[in-house]
Amino acid sequence: MTTALIIGLSILLVATSMILVVLILLHRGKGGGLSDLFGGGVTSSIGGSSVAEKNLDRLTIAVGAVWAASIVAVGLLVRTGG
Repeated sequence: MTTALIIGLSILLVATSMILVVLILLHRGKGGGLSDLFGGGVTSSIGGSSVAEKNLDRLTIAVGAVWAASIVAVGLLVRTGG
């Protein structure tokens, strides 16, 4: 029973990791960093912070919370010998 739970949480961890990478890459660069070196500063922000960006932020935070919770759960299950 517990090994199935560990496997399920590990699959959830891998899936949320991949989703989190994609969501972070979808964010617009804020400028003033290494992205300017590679041409990231060339684009201009037309509308500022749009509804889509706010929803992307919320989705990224939610997936990050699930990711963190699955790390803690897998760690506790493995540590207790579950």
